[in-house]
Amino acid sequence: MIEFLLVCNKTGAVRVSRSYTTRPLPDPRTILRDCLKRNDPQQCPHFTLMDGSQEVRIIFRQYASLFFVLGVSLADNVMSHYAFIHNLVETFNSYFSNVCELDLMHNVERAHMILDEIVVNGFVTESNRSRVLAPIAILDKTVDKVS
Repeated sequence: MIEFLLVCNKTGAVRVSRSYTTRPLPDPRTILRDCLKRNDPQQCPHFTLMDGSQEVRIIFRQYASLFFVLGVSLADNVMSHYAFIHNLVETFNSYFSNVCELDLMHNVERAHMILDEIVVNGFVTESNRSRVLAPIAILDKTVDKVS
């Protein structure tokens, strides 16, 4: 189960965040600092973080200047979460046409809508890009008609 998702830039500024549990999010700067330490290709791009009394596995990928960081339970399959991150980036690229940090800053509600179409209660429910983007395209058309 996905416990939280963070999209940060290299300086630690959080651009998109979503929590799927009632526990408070760990400090994003410490997580990103640990991710930057491990950004060497020789090191494993996931690690375990002690969050209070519970352990959380941190999985991260860097795409351009953005870090996609997931906090997942220890029993989850790491490769499936890498596939999820890649699918999320590809979906963002489809909607924003080559996503960058500015797209996420100025359209954070659209980024949350895309994320909410893919993940429900911490579980990935939809991975088809066209099905994820269809409701958002309909919303964009209605907004254009009203304007």
